[in-house]
Amino acid sequence: MKILDKYLLKSFLITFATVFVILFFIFVLYAPLSWAQTQAWPTKPVKLVVAFAPGGPADIIARLLAQAMQEKLGQSVIVENRAGAGGNIAARFVTKESPDGYVLLVTTSSLAVNQTLYKEPGYDALKDFSHIGLIAISPNIIVSHPSEPSADLKEFIRNYKGKNVSYGSAGIGSTPHLTGDHVLRVLGKLDAIHIPFQGAAPALNATMANQVQLASVALPPAVPLIKSGKLKALAVTSLKRLDALPNVPTVSESGFSDFEDYTWVGLFAPTKLPNDLLNRLNGLINEAVRQPDFRDKLNAAGFEAQTGSPQYFNDYLKLELTKWGKIVKETGVSPQ
Repeated sequence: MKILDKYLLKSFLITFATVFVILFFIFVLYAPLSWAQTQAWPTKPVKLVVAFAPGGPADIIARLLAQAMQEKLGQSVIVENRAGAGGNIAARFVTKESPDGYVLLVTTSSLAVNQTLYKEPGYDALKDFSHIGLIAISPNIIVSHPSEPSADLKEFIRNYKGKNVSYGSAGIGSTPHLTGDHVLRVLGKLDAIHIPFQGAAPALNATMANQVQLASVALPPAVPLIKSGKLKALAVTSLKRLDALPNVPTVSESGFSDFEDYTWVGLFAPTKLPNDLLNRLNGLINEAVRQPDFRDKLNAAGFEAQTGSPQYFNDYLKLELTKWGKIVKETGVSPQ
């Protein structure tokens, strides 16, 4: 072997050995530190960033979850609403935070919708988040002011053929928005105009004030208003009638067979959350939703509790991205 070749080989081996030693010490020094930090978590208040306004599905779930987490952890859990851009503002905010478990995102199926709806939502739903867990699902519902003469959705569509109809939702690209557009405009052939709001509660308030004729929202925030007579329910998007609202027909009963849509709520963290902490947070969710009191509160609000692993939630999200991406393209809905 030539002297130059021997020199280059020796230099390579020395460099390789040096890099190996450095990486070994980094692992030895920092791996226990990361593990210790995970075990110590939380040492300060945890923030749940909600992607929509107070009173909507994500907000209701976040406040129930915050209370359950706080009781279990012995640490403050703060709920912060960052509404706007169909949930994108909150999502983008959380992606810029450290993956240490102190800032988490509570959002809805809008996260899946927005990947197709917006040309550049500012994040990748699969790559930019750690998917902690699916918490609950709920059908959507179409409601009107109590003075609306139509008894149900089928009659409403019949009464408003050839007339302009306005409907509100929790925001552009929310699943209730797509539900409303699909049912009223695509299937019902109505001249339906969408009025976006920053959350379900403002959309429902506008309906009660007769500022819009209808609201298409997730079920939970509408249930107490329907039961108190402040709103009239025209149809739900579940396949079967709901125990909570047995007199309200389904969209399928209204002439659109096998129609079914749901809004889901889940918990996310910035990407690269340590696995130990990811599993610990997932365990907190599953433990919370298994508690009878928690489940009763979910059911009373119109939610169905969900449990599962982070991998299950990741797989579920992939299916939702495909489903809602197709619906966005079929309806032609855009952010503007």
